[in-house]
Amino acid sequence: MDIIYIFEKNKEWVQDKLRIDPNYFSNLSKGQNPDILYIGCSDSRVTAEELMGVAPGEVFVHRNIANMVPNTDLSAMSVIDYAALHLKVKHIVVCGHYYCGGVKAAMQSQDLGILNPWLRNIRDVYRTHRKELNDIKDEDQRYKRLVELNVQEQCINVIKTAEVQRAYRDRGITVHGWVFDIHSGKLIDLKIDFSEIMENVMEIYRLD
Repeated sequence: MDIIYIFEKNKEWVQDKLRIDPNYFSNLSKGQNPDILYIGCSDSRVTAEELMGVAPGEVFVHRNIANMVPNTDLSAMSVIDYAALHLKVKHIVVCGHYYCGGVKAAMQSQDLGILNPWLRNIRDVYRTHRKELNDIKDEDQRYKRLVELNVQEQCINVIKTAEVQRAYRDRGITVHGWVFDIHSGKLIDLKIDFSEIMENVMEIYRLD
């Protein structure tokens, strides 16, 4: 793709927006007040605002390889802090997608250089759910289930953060685990029961 093409398309986009609403950009510059923090994958096929059908300013977005939320990642932790404590979002969504390259890479015994420590987080998800996953004989179904379990574990990582615990205590906040099905274009709510999953560990994460 020619970079010049991008700037040409930007001019067209600006004109299209101004035709519909002459105050579009002046209103956009006044600030943001999103209700949702979306944590998704960097995959170029999966764009947050487009798949949710929302406009700029309606969702705060953080993306990385395989929609991970490791507590050692200052970028993810900073985004959660800002969204929960300053933007005061009402919902935090972790959204994975089927046929995720990062999850696929983590299932394989390969040396991937700088990606190794990042993918180790996904491999730990596999280790945690090893029995369930190994009982799935169909490799494609096992791959898809790991995508779902990775979303679940990253949601748990979100819930464990002090910022989300504080927001939950002070005003209520909801964490959701979703998967985007690239084959159908549909968003799937995994309907994860976090209260059951976290029942035995919340005493060491809950803030007083």
